[in-house]
Amino acid sequence: MPVHRSGTTRRRRRLTLAGTLLAALSLLLAVPASAADTPARGTAYMGMGVRAHDGVHGKPTPDAAATQTEGVDVSSHQGNVAWTTLWNSGVRWAYVKATEGTYYKNPYFGQQYNGSYNVGMIRGAYHFATPDTTTGAAQAHYFVDNGGGWSRDGRTLPGALDIEWNPYGAACYGKSQTAMVSWIRDFLNTYKARTGRDAVIYTATSWWKQCTGNHPGFAQYNPLWIARYASTVGELPAGWAYYTMWQYTSTGPTVGDHDWFNGAYDRLQALALG
Repeated sequence: MPVHRSGTTRRRRRLTLAGTLLAALSLLLAVPASAADTPARGTAYMGMGVRAHDGVHGKPTPDAAATQTEGVDVSSHQGNVAWTTLWNSGVRWAYVKATEGTYYKNPYFGQQYNGSYNVGMIRGAYHFATPDTTTGAAQAHYFVDNGGGWSRDGRTLPGALDIEWNPYGAACYGKSQTAMVSWIRDFLNTYKARTGRDAVIYTATSWWKQCTGNHPGFAQYNPLWIARYASTVGELPAGWAYYTMWQYTSTGPTVGDHDWFNGAYDRLQALALG
């Protein structure tokens, strides 16, 4: 005789199947969402993690007693930059992303680096550090070989090491504070050996405390470029009594990332000349 299943049994089977399908769908949706949170390698830029990790604490106001010289920093996100517009607005210097890790070169570097120079700006190049991929020395060589060098022409700033939150994973790139300090030293020593200049260090105080233990040992030779979107520059990393540059906003006119050089134009020229 045929077995007749009750309506209750059929309902249970349908509910079980529906629950299984819902769980599978949730899993499928979760994987792409997680992947989407991690940007593609090479897309990092100066200050990428500042708003998310350090926050925005009011509108920046320069010290009335100090002279500040306006600058900008750019990467491939800006594409071809309107340098004449920036020059006419009072911007007098620029830093351009040249490289990241040992795997990425900015495809807009030529237009940005030479374009800023051609309108009269003093310009430099920066490297986005990824200490979890290769050594500091390897990345310094890659940087110098791909636009991060220096020349004594009075219009070229020393290269900058952009060391901040890891956009691709753990904030400190999986390194201990001691290992991070060693990696940074490796990069800086190699850069100086290649160019004769001490590189600028770009960072945020909160990241520096977390990932280097607030190491004070680079302040004597390496100019500080501090990132903080606030009414004042706030606390500086240990060792530095003053900042050389301040990235004060990511929402400025024309390109977004705007900076102040802590001094008059002739002091900016002095930094370029070394």
